[in-house]
Amino acid sequence: MKNILTAPFVTETGKTAANMYRMGFDERNSGNISIILDENEVGEYLDLSGVIRGIPLDFDAKALGGKILIVTASGSYFKNIADAPEENLGIVRISPDGKTAELLWGLKGGGRLTSEFPAHIMSHAARLSADNENRVVLHCHPTNILAMTFVHELDERKFTHTLWQMCTESIMIFPDGIGLLPWMVCGTNEIGIATAEKMKEFRLVIWAMHGIYGSGKTLDEAFGLIETAEKAAQVYMLTAHLPRVNTITDEQLRSLAESLKLDYREDFFA
Repeated sequence: MKNILTAPFVTETGKTAANMYRMGFDERNSGNISIILDENEVGEYLDLSGVIRGIPLDFDAKALGGKILIVTASGSYFKNIADAPEENLGIVRISPDGKTAELLWGLKGGGRLTSEFPAHIMSHAARLSADNENRVVLHCHPTNILAMTFVHELDERKFTHTLWQMCTESIMIFPDGIGLLPWMVCGTNEIGIATAEKMKEFRLVIWAMHGIYGSGKTLDEAFGLIETAEKAAQVYMLTAHLPRVNTITDEQLRSLAESLKLDYREDFFA
């Protein structure tokens, strides 16, 4: 059996976490990552019948019954994941009835799954209903996205439109727009349900005054979505207090989207 520490899904998670920490997206132990894994690939590294312990779930995870995921641990510092993956990550399989997460590897020393596990599982289920190739959900706290929610109207149509105008590539990367939720208590089933409802429509969902959720087929895709939205928000925060001399017009945005044959949200134009 291959060494689990060399598995791509372990090493890539560590690299992405370190990059997110370096960029200031995940200070201290904030943020979380979950990835649905291929059972056959995991089987090359782990005995899938060797359940270390069962972790009871207080929400219905039946939609992901039988799925195997790699997940960040509660309290894990993103800068440490690559160096100590067994302590800071866990590989779990959701039981068929959706009531238990069966620990197959990791969470060494009695660690717990991220407190946002309900939001991740619910978001995965929602994204799979829209795109059966979705595998990744990321949550982090990009500085400018967070700042923008304090000074910009919390209307997802207007918020998206503003970000589209900040960088040419924005409408290219998230033509489907960005969902928005008001401030809510984190780590609860309620915020998980609300996020999942938005995830049926959007690949990016902002938690006002808190952070953002991104999803995708790969780590690169999900992280790239967040990275692009954050760059646009940074441009907004650098210019919002200044007179607007130039802008990307709606006509130009539509022209770009149509030239690239993007399935963009026409209803998100002002």
